[in-house]
Amino acid sequence: MALEESPLDEPLLIPDNDAEQRSSGGGADDIANMEVHLLLHHDMGASFWRSCLNLSNVISGVGVLSVPYALAQGGWLSLALFAVVGAVCYYTGELIARCMRAGGDGDPDAVRSYPDIGQLAFGRPGRKAIGAVMYAELYLVAVSFLILEGDNLDKLLPGTAVGLPGGYVLRGKQLFTLLAAVVILPTTWLRDLCVLAYVSAVGLVASVALTASLVWAGVAEHGFHAAKDANVFSLAGLPTSLSLYFVCFAGHGVFPTVYTSMRNNNDFTKVLLASSVLCSLNYALTAVLGYMIYGDDVKSLVTLNLPSGKVYTRIAILTTLITPLAKYALIIQPITTGIEEKLSSSRGSLTRAAISTTVLVSTVVAACTVPFFGYLMSFIGSSLNVTVAVLFPCLSYLMIGEVRRAEAAGIVAILVVGVCVAVLGTYTSLHQIVSTF
Repeated sequence: MALEESPLDEPLLIPDNDAEQRSSGGGADDIANMEVHLLLHHDMGASFWRSCLNLSNVISGVGVLSVPYALAQGGWLSLALFAVVGAVCYYTGELIARCMRAGGDGDPDAVRSYPDIGQLAFGRPGRKAIGAVMYAELYLVAVSFLILEGDNLDKLLPGTAVGLPGGYVLRGKQLFTLLAAVVILPTTWLRDLCVLAYVSAVGLVASVALTASLVWAGVAEHGFHAAKDANVFSLAGLPTSLSLYFVCFAGHGVFPTVYTSMRNNNDFTKVLLASSVLCSLNYALTAVLGYMIYGDDVKSLVTLNLPSGKVYTRIAILTTLITPLAKYALIIQPITTGIEEKLSSSRGSLTRAAISTTVLVSTVVAACTVPFFGYLMSFIGSSLNVTVAVLFPCLSYLMIGEVRRAEAAGIVAILVVGVCVAVLGTYTSLHQIVSTF
């Protein structure tokens, strides 16, 4: 039975009710379908524009907060590398679609998730490997959400402290990280998270609000001249810069779901192009504005540079806080389900609540232990996002597709660059984290 197998053997995402009814593994597939229905309405198939919205929501995320810091690390010329990263991630997204089409020959339900592609390319070891990487990525993203909440709430309400019995005082980022966890906790106990779909849709609005706030800050306070003497290019900061740029375009694990859900999945390439261009423009504009205003003093979260007490600061922070609160429960659902399956535990509500609470507590501890948003996002980008967004699509397509020699040479070149970014970026981000202790 499916409950006796490893959760890494089960697809993370299955895009429709028919697939759910056909599946023999109830628990993991049920949670996977919840995630899909939060993103997509698949009753009649998603239209072109709705697919654009869904994919833009997937691509656009908390990475927008760190792109000014990434630009400061790499210098102005790193914007060219940002464009290259965007183009590479677009191309690897297209490779995923090709793998979906190749695997669906004769059976449209054969490949519906990222681990399905892994199994098609490399067998069961491929499914397990990509499942493990994706679970690790989800966990670290959940940690980064809590760090984001703590940093921004501390900026919004500076000096807040709460006394505890025994004379211990909670203050600052640790206090707000714990408060955010308390607010999030009830949502992690829910099996039906459909209500969060409407809240998570404001992610795009939050990105636009942040950009507008930076324009407001530049006009009203600092001006746009702080980076006029900045380095044109910084080789030392390049690994961090590239890693954070890859974070901006993460989301490839959900691409198969968007592809399968579309009314006409032959339009996926156009949807991917439109979504990538729109998100890239917003990312680039935010990076340039933030760097022009704050220069080399820009922080890993650009919202931390905004002056306290200003209206635009409150707008930026409040809109930024909504997305992590809404998405945290969705992010850890596959993790909690995986633990249930691995332990072969009963599927009662108390068991589920205990497991989800334990996962939340562990992410709170991690967020308080490594409260460095920029460094953590750099680590996620270099080690996990590069693997999911670059290495795995290229390797899978080489195994699955019929590749022309010229294109194969290009894919190999992308693989070499991806491995270099992964190794150097991971080393740099880990060194930065360790050196802060």
